[in-house]
Amino acid sequence: MKNIFKSLLLLCSVCLFAACADDNDSNPTLTIPATFQLNTPAFAQSYTDLATSATLPFTWSQPDYGGFPAAAQYQMQFSLNQNFTISVAEAEADETGATVADYVALDQIYNGCNGAVDPAQLAKGLQQIAHWSESSVPATTTVYARLVADYANQLVYSNIVPINVAPYYVELKNAPVEIWYLVGGCIGDGTWHNNDVNDIGVSLIELNPIEGEEYDKKSGQGVISYTGYFPEGGQFKLIKTPGSWNDQLNFTNVKDASLVDDFDGDNHNIGFKKAGYYTVKVNTSKLEVTCEVYDATPKKFDGMAISGSFNDWGDTAMNASSTVDGVENHDWYVTQHLDAGVEIKIKQAGSWDFNKGGELVPDGDDLYAFGVDGGANFKITEAADYLIIFNDITGFVRFIKK
Repeated sequence: MKNIFKSLLLLCSVCLFAACADDNDSNPTLTIPATFQLNTPAFAQSYTDLATSATLPFTWSQPDYGGFPAAAQYQMQFSLNQNFTISVAEAEADETGATVADYVALDQIYNGCNGAVDPAQLAKGLQQIAHWSESSVPATTTVYARLVADYANQLVYSNIVPINVAPYYVELKNAPVEIWYLVGGCIGDGTWHNNDVNDIGVSLIELNPIEGEEYDKKSGQGVISYTGYFPEGGQFKLIKTPGSWNDQLNFTNVKDASLVDDFDGDNHNIGFKKAGYYTVKVNTSKLEVTCEVYDATPKKFDGMAISGSFNDWGDTAMNASSTVDGVENHDWYVTQHLDAGVEIKIKQAGSWDFNKGGELVPDGDDLYAFGVDGGANFKITEAADYLIIFNDITGFVRFIKK
């Protein structure tokens, strides 16, 4: 009986071993290939005008991962000299400026074996490599394309394919600073529901860039701030996009709650425990809110005005943003058409004892400045209707094109 049992056990062991061996033989093993095929596109035979083309279609073959079913992601890269040594991102990370890029990786990620390149993005990428002046852009040039496949952080590069294009000059700009807005019962006119783009300065008060702060060149993210008066228990939160509640920050995002409390457990509205002057800061990359006491006692103004060559240096009154009872106003706004070449200042209504000027900084379509007491006139370079917003505590002013 013992011998029968031993025989059965041995037989089962042999069968189990054979089954495992068969499974190992049938299951593919991931291998990383040396390269894969990027096909030469049909448009490569002629010169493609990047200024007028809609898309640049590319196709490729999936890398052979040894029969392993790998769902790789793909990204296009372009060079003017085939070197592909230093990317634009790597060069921009070197604050000394000593690192020089010879290729650009476009942002678009592809999941299949074909994809269309945006000609405008390619034109911008070539400008980031070549740094052409407006008068030195070549009529045509050869560009070298390759593809990088990424599976499980294992990178495989395709062959290099030359294409011929007609580039154009692109003025390179950093991304505008990412702005968030205060909204709530103690903010502006106190209307929570009026939060679209037309309510900036009225029921939405923006947080501003901080002088000397560095912002991510691609995303515009960093630390922004607002300084003003908050009543005890006045409730507010922050939104990213006027007219939308999809991206918002509330008490759950506050890093240190020693000064504030959660005054609405359902919506987690922020409120200061004591009335006073405070600075609210937001780290837009970490989505963290910081609240600090503002130690100085700001001067209170009965009125603020804009004055310049457009009104013979008279006073055009600005509107007070904060109109809620018990809230001291230090934010002002007005909409005004200004022609190119206009010089302008922001001043105390009826007096030049308090006036702000300075150098306007382009920020996307807007202009802003950290106003300086008695500073040089703000100079307008493009005619437009501008929403002008101003904080008399920080001196920050923004000109928003309408």
